[in-house]
Amino acid sequence: MAAFQKDADWLDFHAEPSRPRFVPPAGAVDAHCHVFGPGEVFPYAPERKYTPCDAGKEQLFALRDFLGFSRNVIVQATCHGADNRALVDALQSAGGLARGVATVRDTVSDAELQALHAAGVRGVRFNFVRRLVDPKPDAYYHAIIERIAPLGWHVVVYFEAADLDERWDFFRSLPVTVVVDHMGRPDVSQPVDGPAFQRFVQLMDENENVWSKVSCPERLSRLGPPDYADVVPFARHLVERFPDRVLWGTDWPHPNMKQHMPDDGQLVDVIPHIAPTAELQRRLLVDNPMRLYWGVANR
Repeated sequence: MAAFQKDADWLDFHAEPSRPRFVPPAGAVDAHCHVFGPGEVFPYAPERKYTPCDAGKEQLFALRDFLGFSRNVIVQATCHGADNRALVDALQSAGGLARGVATVRDTVSDAELQALHAAGVRGVRFNFVRRLVDPKPDAYYHAIIERIAPLGWHVVVYFEAADLDERWDFFRSLPVTVVVDHMGRPDVSQPVDGPAFQRFVQLMDENENVWSKVSCPERLSRLGPPDYADVVPFARHLVERFPDRVLWGTDWPHPNMKQHMPDDGQLVDVIPHIAPTAELQRRLLVDNPMRLYWGVANR
């Protein structure tokens, strides 16, 4: 098999992240991360819109331990399309310490879904970011949801703030838990109490099945590292208003970053700024992901 050549402008993940000052609570979960390849073992999808560097399970699990986390939720990356083999391999190698979010097509068989469930998959991801994928008609996604709902799976949705009104009725129609990636990518140059972000807050207010990941300040910030201070008020607002419906993750290995590659230790050190109490930290990092992905109720 020919070797894959990463994109010329691809930024590799941080090779030597700092050790965070913040110590996560026991049992903390990195609830949004990925594995890429290695491409010679798990080829990248022909329809992909980017070719990354290899970033395999061994590196992910080593980072988990280094940062002080106990578990991972691994999200299928668009560069692998609906070929979930790299994801499944990582889950099966994790000794029960990882769960997965897969990408499937509407033609997926019941046997394939059962195999994914047995490996540790507990949700599917729908990506609406046009620079990464070509979104499908709503009926396509509804057909998939009808298949996964009996398994107790949820849906992860990735979109940009400008897409929210277009997808509003669709998101509200979903009969399963819906987890929004990265707070719906708000424009953090606008105020937290402005109409754009409050529209997203309204979505969560009116739909108790909607959760949010308060992740990826490195993608949203204008001010940048190490504090990503302009993102903190948005994430903190959601953590304090919806403490039982928020998740956090590193987004390692940070695909498609163009300006800088974040230091994962610095990202962990943002957590006490967005979840300022031990109780909020425990819900964000332990209780919520354990309930959603491992079926373990709050202690």
